[in-house]
Amino acid sequence: MKQNKLKIKMIELTRTNDPVLLSWLIAQLSEEGIDALVLDTYASVMEGSISAIQRRVMVVEDDLSLAQSILAEADEMDTSDYDQ
Repeated sequence: MKQNKLKIKMIELTRTNDPVLLSWLIAQLSEEGIDALVLDTYASVMEGSISAIQRRVMVVEDDLSLAQSILAEADEMDTSDYDQ
């Protein structure tokens, strides 16, 4: 019996060690209906608190454009904090 295998291409959206950014980003992506996968979570925990291994946020290729605009929103909020 032949199995149909669905191939979905995941693209790296960003890498970060910032747990606040990760939490915010995953929540915002979810709110927009974008499923995201955070890779290297356990590797970064195993290396301790030296932040040598960044966590990667992956999204489906079809969602990349919207996900990038959400990430840009985070960058705008971050830089606006320095303007005050």
